[in-house]
Amino acid sequence: MKKKVYRVRTQYIFEGVFDVVAESKEDARQKVLQNCGLVMGGSIHSTLPDDEINWAFSTHPEVRTGQITIQEEETK
Repeated sequence: MKKKVYRVRTQYIFEGVFDVVAESKEDARQKVLQNCGLVMGGSIHSTLPDDEINWAFSTHPEVRTGQITIQEEETK
């Protein structure tokens, strides 16, 4: 029996908080959007100074799968 190639839409959802020193809610939002992130295969990071930020995130994401489609009818 030949195997097929399937594309499985997947989301990895990491949820947590960034505590940011800022002048306003919008300033805090912009600091997080511009200076904080997650690198696949790496870790949560920030380019803000340590005295301006702290964070807490689960290291185990929620995993959701969605639509599954056939990409190729048969593999060789």
